[in-house]
Amino acid sequence: MNYWLFKSEPDEYSLQDLAAEPDRTGRWDGIRNYQARNFLRDRVREGDGVLFYHSACRVPAVVGTAVVVREAYPDPAQFDPESVYFDPKATQEKPRWFCVDIRWQGEFARPVPLATIKADPDLQEMVLVKQGRLSVQPVAAGEWRHLLRMGRG
Repeated sequence: MNYWLFKSEPDEYSLQDLAAEPDRTGRWDGIRNYQARNFLRDRVREGDGVLFYHSACRVPAVVGTAVVVREAYPDPAQFDPESVYFDPKATQEKPRWFCVDIRWQGEFARPVPLATIKADPDLQEMVLVKQGRLSVQPVAAGEWRHLLRMGRG
C-alpha cells in the first residue's frame, strides 16, 4: 500500500464535494503536469491511501482522507473539445492524461495547515515541503501516520 497527497482547490472540488458524490466516490481528473500524471499512471494503485489537501485558499491544509478505488484510466476530458482540459494532441490510441477514482474516507477533526506541516520537524522531508506545487505526490508511511494523528486531534 502506498500513500499520496492529492491537492485540490476547494472552490473547484473540495473534500465535501467528494463526500456528496454518489457512493462518496469521484474521479480525480484534470491533472496536466507530467510528473503528477506519471504518479497517477504508473504508481497509484487501488487501495492506496490519499491525504486530501485544500490548496489556493485562505488556509491551505490537509483536511481529510480518501482511498483509491480505481486505478489509472484515460482522462475523458482530454478528448472533449468543450472541456478546459481538452488536449488536441491526445488520441484514444495514445492518451496523454490519466485519472483515478477515489472514495471519501473521512474529514479531519482539525485540518492540518501547511504552516503547521512546514514547522513540524518530523515532516521536513515531505514532498509538500520540498516541492510544494506538485498536485499528486507520494507520502511516506511515517508522514501518513503522523498527519493522521495530527488531524484526528
